[in-house]
Amino acid sequence: MASVEVSLKEMMAGVEGVLGAAVVDYTSGMALGTLGGSKDLDLTIAAAGNTDVIRAKVRTMEQLGLRDQIEDILITLDRQYHLIRLVTGRTGNGLFLYLVLDKARSNLAMARHQLKCVEGAIEI
Repeated sequence: MASVEVSLKEMMAGVEGVLGAAVVDYTSGMALGTLGGSKDLDLTIAAAGNTDVIRAKVRTMEQLGLRDQIEDILITLDRQYHLIRLVTGRTGNGLFLYLVLDKARSNLAMARHQLKCVEGAIEI
């Protein structure tokens, strides 16, 4: 089992082209931890904003009567991928992993795989 700090380091080290990572509580919108980022990428603001994305998707799924669970959400920008993975299991209820990637330098499939591995090991 991995702590937030260890999980963030694994998220950053596991994939080329990572610009920033966060572990976020989507019930409150607060980042439990961040690593990376820049003056143009405030991970605390991004964490809060992506909480709204998750809440909207969960609401829509409920309205549609979908019983599936969200694995991840991908937002593709001109130069970046923003990848959100919900943490499942009893220790991760209400959490998500957030990874920002440089689109030109990263491998999206590897990033998804890495987040799945981190999600399986994180313990809060």
